[in-house]
Amino acid sequence: MSTATEALKAAHAEVRAEIARTDNKTALLLAFVGAVLAGAWTVAKDVPLTLPARIVGGFGMALLVAAVALLLRSVRPNLSCRGERFGFPLWATLTAEEIPAAVSGDLTTNIVGLSRLAVAKYTSLRRAVDLTCTGGALLVLAVLLAIGGAA
Repeated sequence: MSTATEALKAAHAEVRAEIARTDNKTALLLAFVGAVLAGAWTVAKDVPLTLPARIVGGFGMALLVAAVALLLRSVRPNLSCRGERFGFPLWATLTAEEIPAAVSGDLTTNIVGLSRLAVAKYTSLRRAVDLTCTGGALLVLAVLLAIGGAA
């Protein structure tokens, strides 16, 4: 096996591992944001809030819901096969005789396609983290406004 082939296989494995790491981070963040939304809703419905606290808290909740939408979009399966020459969706459209040729195809094309997928997932995750931080900060501000308004 040549050094170039080994390097391609290592790059392919690295890209696949990065996709798996991003999906794991997305799942954890989705669970965290869900818990924050549920907790904030539970507290907000039972505590009398001032109008500024409601407004700021509402914006915080909206940003958290937007983060959830980004996270769900990041892990949404892509079954369209729009010109893609790698992975499961393509294999599902092939006959048993066509699969060996597709599997033994160009590994560099597969790496490029998976890398684009990894970057798209990573970008969505990054934006969701930013929205989560901003939404969380607004919820903390809403709590401070509620405490300050009650005093």
